Amino acid sequence: MEKFFKISEISKILDLVDPKTNKPQNHTLRYWEKEFKQIKPKKINNQRYYSVSQLETIKMIKFLLKDERMTISGVKKLLKMNNKLDDYNQDSLKADYHKKEIKLKTTKLLEKIKRFKNYGKKNSSQSKDGS
Repeated sequence: MEKFFKISEISKILDLVDPKTNKPQNHTLRYWEKEFKQIKPKKINNQRYYSVSQLETIKMIKFLLKDERMTISGVKKLLKMNNKLDDYNQDSLKADYHKKEIKLKTTKLLEKIKRFKNYGKKNSSQSKDGS
């Protein structure tokens, strides 16, 4: 069974959140839906549900728009051509996207390890004090 995400979950995953109110910026995804034919969520009871593959497409679109600073028309052309997004070309935009994703995941993992180590230090010092 394929997993689906609600629009607000996608917004949070992509960090499309208003910094002041911490509310998801769903309007951005709805706008991208209109602009990119590759984004077609299932609508059930007027709720949008996105598949995992659509999430990956949306992540790519966000990367190209926000990180690579491309225009919407430029991203549309790239998605149509699809050769610049070649997985096997290390100089492709898709390779850049994957490098960024790996770097983000590595950073998050290192932060978790650091918190885990610090948590262990706190507990070991408490047990020494309590004995």
